[in-house]
Amino acid sequence: NYQPADVQDIADLTGDSLELSKAAATMDGEIIVFCGVDFMAETAAIISPDKTVLLPASNACCPMADMITADELKLVKSRHTDAAVVCYVNTSGEVKAESDICCTSSNAVNVVNSVKEDRIIFVPDRNLGRYVQRFTKKEILPWEGFCIVHDQITTGHVREARKLHPDAILLVHPECCPEVIDLADQVASTSGIIRYVCNAPEHEFIIGTEVGILHRFKRECKEKNCYPLSPAATCENMKKTDLVKVRDALVSLQPRITVPEEIADRARGAIERMLAI
Repeated sequence: NYQPADVQDIADLTGDSLELSKAAATMDGEIIVFCGVDFMAETAAIISPDKTVLLPASNACCPMADMITADELKLVKSRHTDAAVVCYVNTSGEVKAESDICCTSSNAVNVVNSVKEDRIIFVPDRNLGRYVQRFTKKEILPWEGFCIVHDQITTGHVREARKLHPDAILLVHPECCPEVIDLADQVASTSGIIRYVCNAPEHEFIIGTEVGILHRFKRECKEKNCYPLSPAATCENMKKTDLVKVRDALVSLQPRITVPEEIADRARGAIERMLAI
């Protein structure tokens, strides 16, 4: 959903991390061209080890995923031996391999409530972890990672947007900081925001996530007026993919993303436990 408009237009599937994770496991085709960032392509390679997974923009990383390493997670686990580890899909394969179960922004609450432990080490997104804490009696121990795009959306942006569009419904992503979430009318994943806007009777919406999502509204609910909560909410890494890189990846079958078998096997367990829910 955060890719450039022309890349979205040529895709067989555009979606959020949960939709794309499921698709990687079920769609036909021996080759997956993943227009996104590194952890997404890694996840596809872990779920579908027999398929060729290509990441057209080889230098497209996720800064939040890079905010925790497997060694750091091992240290936290050693200090909280009674806790389960829930990792956001925005993590490396190595971190997933050290986790009990994976989650996305759309299923994080259900995932946390599904584990038997009462204490949860939640990595790496502090904002999503604190959002989940609102809906569970379990104790969340959040890692201090964050999305550099969503975390920079402020209450000042909310005040300005409300002033410009007083009748609009404000929808924000749970990667936003708690103060922004408190002011929202609805909180949802990117796909949840899209479903809400397309199905709602209202016609004006303020969208609190990365601005790439606005292109889907133009394609799928043209009659709705959608305004960015922060026009500057752009992920530079998501925008590194372009049509030339997609074409070159298809021609050369490079850059190919692979995950060492031992790490992939362990990480796959965390992902499959999530998909089972």
